[in-house]
Amino acid sequence: MGNIKNKTALITGSSRGIGRATALAFAKAGVSVYLAADGTTDELKTCLEQCRAANPDDEKSDFGLFNLAEPNAAQRMVETALAQLGGIDILVNNAAVRNRRPFGEFTTAEFDEMIAVNLRAPFFACQAVLPAMRAAGGGRIINVASQLGLVAYKYSALYALSKAALINLTKSMAYELATSNIQVNAVSPGPIATEYNLKRMADDPTLQAQRVAYVPAQRYGKPEEIAEAIIFLATSEGSYIQGHNLVVDGGYVIH
Repeated sequence: MGNIKNKTALITGSSRGIGRATALAFAKAGVSVYLAADGTTDELKTCLEQCRAANPDDEKSDFGLFNLAEPNAAQRMVETALAQLGGIDILVNNAAVRNRRPFGEFTTAEFDEMIAVNLRAPFFACQAVLPAMRAAGGGRIINVASQLGLVAYKYSALYALSKAALINLTKSMAYELATSNIQVNAVSPGPIATEYNLKRMADDPTLQAQRVAYVPAQRYGKPEEIAEAIIFLATSEGSYIQGHNLVVDGGYVIH
């Protein structure tokens, strides 16, 4: 895709963390963005203002609140974004929820919510955006998975299940959509200094020190480092990058 100025992107979970960093990176590249998140109006307004400041000529960018655990929310989100942007060249499925429990203690409600947000929503958002991307001659889809979709970690069985499935979904979609000039890839972050993880670090410094010890780089990553990987997959002129899971984890999974 190369130069993406004047392109359009829908980014889920974009009120904070990786999603916000990605939205700002796109805006700096001249992309009109639709920001989607759940129940965070003030944060979304702030992010939108920052995006507009980074891309002053943009008149399309906007945001919307969507609870992706609800049936059909992903489809409504895509329809709303298409109406606002006039098209979607890039879809970034970043929104996710996570519950940490010892295996054996997860509830049915927790299972249903995590699968709904982490897997069902990306699945149907991708399906919903297909007609517009095909009509435009192609597009880019980037699913934000996790290094825990590749390796095991305690109290993360349900989250890891959802992310492993998302990685496999990425491959299956890429296999089918390549002939439509739609590139589908994933990014799997390692431990990242998001608001969620920073709070966990403050609440349980010992646990967080143990987690950092697994990372050869000996630190948490920055949301901006994941945004860089997403921007690469969205802008690379190499259309041969298809069905790839780009792991950005400071070396977490290599040992």
